[in-house]
Amino acid sequence: MNVLLWTDDAADPAFDPQLAHLKALGFDGVEVPVFALDPEPYARLGERLRAHGLRALALTARGPESNPIALDPATRDRGLRDSLAAVACAGALGAEILCGPFLQAPVTFTGAPPTDAERGWAVDVLRAMAAAADAYDMTLAVESLNHFEHSLANTTAQTAELVRAAGHPRARMMYDTFHAHMEEKDVAAAIRACADVLAYVHLSENDRSTPGSGQVDWEATFAALVEAGYDGWLTIEALGNEHPRLAADMRIWRHAYDTADALAADGLAFARARWAKATAAKAASSRGTSSPIGP
Repeated sequence: MNVLLWTDDAADPAFDPQLAHLKALGFDGVEVPVFALDPEPYARLGERLRAHGLRALALTARGPESNPIALDPATRDRGLRDSLAAVACAGALGAEILCGPFLQAPVTFTGAPPTDAERGWAVDVLRAMAAAADAYDMTLAVESLNHFEHSLANTTAQTAELVRAAGHPRARMMYDTFHAHMEEKDVAAAIRACADVLAYVHLSENDRSTPGSGQVDWEATFAALVEAGYDGWLTIEALGNEHPRLAADMRIWRHAYDTADALAADGLAFARARWAKATAAKAASSRGTSSPIGP
């Protein structure tokens, strides 16, 4: 479960009761935002996560003042510096994955499509981050964002191209159902085309609320992931308006679910049921029998 539904500072010990509750609900791990760039609080949080029996994933992003593909060289330098610091923080946490749109600051545009120079700068940063992540046995998962938020990579094909260009085993990508719902013409084809570099998946509904309650093509998504042999994390990313600063940053202006805890519980049940159904359908297809009927 991505904890941005509740907080952008999971390292605050006051958040520990919610972590314990997520474990009690049945989650195997949590995705922690890495926005502050001091490793020590994340190291302490990592110890508490392990005490709760939760595995750690991490999410990071750069801001306009540290945009890794800015035209200004000093801004690009800050982007590389802060990106490497984020890797160190995620490493201190004990994160298995560091994901996010960290190759371009969200909602920071030049007004033109990405250039070869910008793509080259992104690949250089990704290589440097991957080399640093290797020391922590951590995988990077670059996120595609929709065209209202990014210009560098809106589709899985664009992101996969950057990852393949980096040519490092720690440089991989993620698939996010929210952004794919907006940008991909065929979600199953998109998943198949990036399967060789796919390391992480966000389950996010089209309105950022409870997975399974909206318009995302979950049937095709889960079937394609299973068919591709994906065996990594499935992380629920939902966003709300209970935290005013987060709501403003994420542009969430209305309440689209009952409670955050109900969203987490229902989303977990939905994801497990759909994964089980897709897995059973693949097995049945391999045996030449009819696929099971289920939710």
